[in-house]
Amino acid sequence: MLPLTFASAGSRVLIKRIGGLEDSKRFLGNLGFVEGGEVTVISENNGNLIVNVKESRVAISREMASKISVE
Repeated sequence: MLPLTFASAGSRVLIKRIGGLEDSKRFLGNLGFVEGGEVTVISENNGNLIVNVKESRVAISREMASKISVE
């Protein structure tokens, strides 16, 4: 498992674990980041990511992306 920040643009990954405080987990869950969910990385800029999750494009910071473990 690696943090989402290590996924390259164009890759499709599976979410294995969401870390961080309960507020962070809830915030990410509301955006569609749930364990077992699939994410496609659209682009990366200085660690900040734009991803497709549940048929929506979402921009997340490097800090939030580092809390998401993927495979």
